Amino acid sequence: MIALARLIAAKDLRIETRRRVVLWQVLPFGLMALLVSGLAQGPTRAGHSGVGPGLFFVVMLFVTLLLVTRSQSLERSGGTRSSVAVLGLDPAGVFLGKSAAVIVELWFVGAALWAGTVLFLHVPGAGALAASPGVALALLGMATAGTLYGALAGSDGPPTLLAVLSLPAYAPFLIVGERLASATLRHGATGKWWTLLAVADAAYLALGVSLYGVVEEI
Repeated sequence: MIALARLIAAKDLRIETRRRVVLWQVLPFGLMALLVSGLAQGPTRAGHSGVGPGLFFVVMLFVTLLLVTRSQSLERSGGTRSSVAVLGLDPAGVFLGKSAAVIVELWFVGAALWAGTVLFLHVPGAGALAASPGVALALLGMATAGTLYGALAGSDGPPTLLAVLSLPAYAPFLIVGERLASATLRHGATGKWWTLLAVADAAYLALGVSLYGVVEEI
């Protein structure tokens, strides 16, 4: 299962490295969305933004939807989905591999946008650095949940279907991730937010490993 996951992740990341959609399309979109979010606060809140983590996670929600849609679109070419079924590949390995590729891409974009919160939303640099592990953990959960719901939406479904199906699944990571980041920025993270986030991550990882094959056949 692990060996298959590594092959799937390497395949998806190799394709992305060649096409550079994340670098030239998804990343600029995220940066512009973050900048516009900062401008929407108005001049009166321009130097003391306390909503930086919340705006960051809202933007990352849309970025995740783009990346998961992109990941699923790779299954359209060359009969990839049919080949997986014919070869009898372990669905758990496929899920882990595709999730790993989305996680790497999401961490890449997330790192740039989290730095953008320091530049555009006036989040303290030292606090942002301290909150980075919690942000990474929340993005990991968003990637695994998105991969699972991406399989449910299917590679041939309308693009809006993924958003409709998966938005409720992202709620724990948006809420707890924002609370964890904000708590770290203010006075250091509390253990309860770490625990809730770790439980949510583990739950979606277990669901994906157990149900990915069933979901793909729906």
